[in-house]
Amino acid sequence: MQVNIESSWQQRLAAEFDKPYFARLASFVREEYARNTCFPPGKLIFNAFNLCPFDRVKVVIIGQDPYHEPGQAHGLSFSVPDGMRLPPSLINILREIENDLGSRPSQQGDLSRWASQGVMLLNATLTVRAHVAGSHQRQGWETFTDAVINTLNAGKEHLVFLLWGGFARSKASLIDADRHLVLQAAHPSPLSANRGGWFGNHHFSLANRYLQAHGMTPVEW
Repeated sequence: MQVNIESSWQQRLAAEFDKPYFARLASFVREEYARNTCFPPGKLIFNAFNLCPFDRVKVVIIGQDPYHEPGQAHGLSFSVPDGMRLPPSLINILREIENDLGSRPSQQGDLSRWASQGVMLLNATLTVRAHVAGSHQRQGWETFTDAVINTLNAGKEHLVFLLWGGFARSKASLIDADRHLVLQAAHPSPLSANRGGWFGNHHFSLANRYLQAHGMTPVEW
C-alpha cells in the first residue's frame, strides 16, 4: 500500500506511518488488494485526507466501513460517486438536512462538495473486501484513524464532531467537549433511524450555528 496523502496530513501523521502496526497494516492491505477485489480503489484510500487538508477541517463526520459493493466506495464516509444509486443512510441524511434547514439539498451522492468546505468524511476503517462488510476491521486501521481524531482534537479549536450510531459515538472519549462541539445521534441507516433518534436531530443547523459563532463560514449542506 502506497501512502498517497496530502502534505499537511503527511507531516502530522508521519510518526504513525513509522510505527510497527502501520507496517503490518500496509502489508495486510497490499496482500488483500493483490488477492481479492477490494474497495475503494487504491488511489482513493486516503481521499478524505486529500480533499480536506488539516488546516481546512472544521467538521468531522465519522463512519465505520467503506461501502463494499462495486462502484460505491471512493474514500469518503457515507458518500458515493455521482450516478450511483443513493444508499439508504445517505437518503436519510439528505432528508434530515431538508427537514432541518428547510431547503432541498443536492440529491447527488458525491459528498466531495462537503469535503471542499472543510468537512472531513472519515471512515474508521479505510478499506474493505468486496461483498464482505467489516472484513478489514481490527487490522490496524482503527488505531490509525483514532490517531487522526487525536490529532484533530489536540491541534484544532472549535471543530464540530458529528457522531452517528453506537460505533461513532464510542469515539466521543477521544474528543475534548470543552474545546469542540460534539453532536451525537442514532445512525441514519433505516433500521436505526426508524426506531427514533435520527430524524429531528438538527445537527446541520447546530453545526452551522456553532461555526458562525466562532467566526467560521457555515457549510452549504
